Amino acid sequence: MRLWIRSPLAVMAENAAGGLVVEDGRIVELVAGTQPAGPVDEVFDGSRHVVIPGLVNAHHHFYQTLTRAHPQAINKELFPWLQALYPLWGGHLNRDTFRIGVRLALVELLMSGCTTASDHLFVFGRDMADAVDIEAEEARALGMRVALTRGAINMGTSSGGIADERLIQDYDAVLSDCERVLGAYHDRSDGAMTTVALAPCAPFNVTRQLMIDTAEMADKHDCRLHTHLGETHDEDEFCLSKYGMRPLDYLEDVGWMTDRVWMAHGIHFNDEEIARIGKCGMGVCHCPTSNMVLASGQCRTKELEAAGAVVGLGVDGSASNDNSNLMESVRHALMLGRLTYGAAAVSHLDALGWATEGSARLLGRTDIGAIAPGKQADLAMFTLDELRFSGAGDPLAALVLCGAHRADRVMVGGEWRVLDGVPLGVDLDALRRDHAAAAARFLHAA
Repeated sequence: MRLWIRSPLAVMAENAAGGLVVEDGRIVELVAGTQPAGPVDEVFDGSRHVVIPGLVNAHHHFYQTLTRAHPQAINKELFPWLQALYPLWGGHLNRDTFRIGVRLALVELLMSGCTTASDHLFVFGRDMADAVDIEAEEARALGMRVALTRGAINMGTSSGGIADERLIQDYDAVLSDCERVLGAYHDRSDGAMTTVALAPCAPFNVTRQLMIDTAEMADKHDCRLHTHLGETHDEDEFCLSKYGMRPLDYLEDVGWMTDRVWMAHGIHFNDEEIARIGKCGMGVCHCPTSNMVLASGQCRTKELEAAGAVVGLGVDGSASNDNSNLMESVRHALMLGRLTYGAAAVSHLDALGWATEGSARLLGRTDIGAIAPGKQADLAMFTLDELRFSGAGDPLAALVLCGAHRADRVMVGGEWRVLDGVPLGVDLDALRRDHAAAAARFLHAA
């Protein structure tokens, strides 16, 4: 069936004033004039909608919805924040609480216009051997694309790290499950609903050998690599003390300086390091909201792009953000960028580009992230009917400057997944009730 989304209020594409045509899950035509080139089976009047590519979230920790604004963790920087929360996750995260935390994060993302989400999963409770499978199931139920990153922690407090020992997994079990997950979910085809990356957590809670072994496995299976790097000065000091080198030098030492790699945060790189990152074609997921909440610093997005690095956008964990709204993070990226570089240096289109095509490139995908013929029909559609938008002259700019946060319609692969602001098949009241009950276990543990 050919669907014509006709004459949108605005569309984030060139020569598409008349809208776009979707067929078999793809965008097949941008309509420059008043009629498509060929016949259509159905017409959707888009005159109330601003249409952008489905947002792509390149870094998150879904389970952290369970510990948002936790009294033990608020008003702290990263290391003290982690030291407050690791014991709670180690003591109370199980497959049931994990599932509801994942579900809520995905629903929040979808409602904000996100169609593809990457979760950096490195925390596994004792009964959570199938945690990656749970994420795949929950994404499938909502009709979202997901990049499943099989991470790990294997260096706890007894080994000089900061993670709770109850979250440490057996080394051979980690590598075995990485192989299993790659075999089950890593789909390299165009339009894939699931892909897999390997993602040891960070230099301060995984061993050097795990970094080396996952890099070799990624090369074998042609998959991406992901980790936290360059987030805080505490991390710099840890790497200098334990490894005798800065974080990026450590990354090179373990074989990770390749274009397979995207890093979360990437704040504290110097000029020489940025040049090396760009030369390798590596990527950085900018997490502006989390970086401001934890006072970690400001990612040097413009310098990274100028050097040749890929920049995308992520919400980060919903305990350091503290929500899963990627459209809100687009606005924060714009504001933080302007504070860093000046009002004329970062535009709303830059910020939207990081959250769409930039993030898609971080995940190794060329089939999503843009509105163009041949791309997957992943679309986020917003109305400007709220008071916050009244008087706005540029609809695309208004989404960012006036603070859009909830999509009216969302399409994934040509299928509507959100109608009138509500995800299909989701009882929002029941989800909130079930999630609050699960989260209460972590709160009462305090």
